[in-house]
Parts: sequence; structure tokens; C-alpha cells
Amino acid sequence: MLPLGFFRKKKETTVRDPNAPHLFGPYSLHELINRGGTAEIWTATDQDGQTYALRRLRGNGTVDKQARKQFIRGCEVLEKIHGHPFIIGFHQHGKFDGVDYTLLERVAGSNLKHLITRNDPILGEFVGNILIDMALALEHMHEKGFIHLDFKPENVLVTVAGDIRLVDFDLAQPLPKLPKRMPSNAGTPAYMAPEQIRHEPLDQRADIFSFGVTAYELLTFRKPFIGETPEAVLRKQLDEKHPITAPREINADIPIAVERIILKSLEHDPEKRFPNTHVLVAQLQQALYVK
Repeated sequence: MLPLGFFRKKKETTVRDPNAPHLFGPYSLHELINRGGTAEIWTATDQDGQTYALRRLRGNGTVDKQARKQFIRGCEVLEKIHGHPFIIGFHQHGKFDGVDYTLLERVAGSNLKHLITRNDPILGEFVGNILIDMALALEHMHEKGFIHLDFKPENVLVTVAGDIRLVDFDLAQPLPKLPKRMPSNAGTPAYMAPEQIRHEPLDQRADIFSFGVTAYELLTFRKPFIGETPEAVLRKQLDEKHPITAPREINADIPIAVERIILKSLEHDPEKRFPNTHVLVAQLQQALYVK
């Protein structure tokens, strides 16, 4: 006869659904807004019922050191530049149970990438505002002494009222007085300036190139460099002699002055781009009849 207890019942374990609402420190996390490779964003409320967007590292604090370093840098940069109407609002950053987080303004809206993908009507209504406000956000960031280095539609939130918020400063770096090689050439290749892709010295004009790619896509619903493979796209992006299809050939409603601004922003040689975002903003405001 087998001894009692030989056959043991398998312990019942409860595996929490990572997408289910739960507590995180003093915050109640209600809805998963977005999840990336190293971080996720939740709609959160505090004990007083105030609503925020809470961004935290994934992996219970076990992400690699570089990912955590970038996350912390993004928090620190935002803490120094927030307070502008077109930069995401910042409340605090810290750590609970070994997990780094930052508490942000909760924006009712969607990112520009999603709006472009579905050709949302809000784009037609507010496209001029979005163009100028994106440039103003970059201008403010540069005035505060930082370059974004990952400017793209996914990092531009658009509110239901047509206002924008620039987000995700994890790759941001101090703005150099002279072009400087950055610690890495991390970013999103389709939106990166040639000098950034090649890991060459760069400055604020790399952000202006990324603005040009984003503006081109916003107005034409396609990127300026296209190809059947990512490698083919990259080759065109790095080829100084590769012609870019003029935006007005795709969308004739684009004002000629705006087309010129986009093409100048997309110059392969940074010396041929706008020297800084002050000039970019002024040109956009003039082209769109904003004083």
C-alpha cells in the first residue's frame, strides 16, 4: 500500500493577466494604453481619483542596464523641459518594488501614426496646427538644451481638440554647440537623418530632418523614401543623389511654400537644411499665414 500523501494535488497557482487592472504602489492601473519592447503605459488613478498616464519599465525591473539607463534619462530630460503646451505634462518619476516609473499627463487622443494609418478626419481639420505645433515643441526642446533624436509620428500625440504633445525622450541627448557624435545611433531608421544613421557628428538639424519625414508623411500618407525592403529604403535615404518625389505630386493641395519647407528639411546635407528650429517655425508660420 502506498503511503498517504504520496499522490499530492498539484498546487493551484493564479497567473495574473498582465493586461488586467491592478495596483502599482499607490496607483490603480486601469487600462493598458501601449506596450513597447521595454516599457508600457497605463491609465492610472491615485488615491484622490486624479487620472494620469503611468509609464513603467517592463520585466519587474529586470530589463537590461541600457534600457533602464535610457528610461531614466527620458524621465530626467522631460523633468527639465516640461511646462510647454506641446510637450507631454510631467508629474514625477520614481520606483516601486524595484520597477522604475514616470507619472505623466493623460492625453485624450491618439498618436499621429495611428491617425495617419486610418486617415482620420481630424488631420484634415487641424493639419496646419499640427505642423506648426510639432515644430514649436522641437524649438522648445532645443531652447532647453536637448535634441530628441527619435522624432516620428508615433511620438506625437494628437488630442481630440487637435493639439499635440511630444513624448518619449529616452534617446534625447544634450544639444551640442558644434556637431558631435552621439553615444549611439539608436533611433527609428526611417525617420533618422543620414548623419545619424551613419553615426556621424550631428546637432539639432538631425531633428529637423526627422520633422521633414514626419511632415511629408502627414501630408502625403507615405514616407519620402520607399522600397520593397528596409535595406532598400535605407539605401535611398543615404543616397545623396536619390530624388525625393515632391509632396505636391502626391497631394496637390499642399501649399507651395509648405512643400519648400519640407524639402529643405529633408536635405541630405545638414548644411542645406534650416540652421535651427527658430527659422523652421518662422517659415511655417509665414507659409500658413500665422503671425
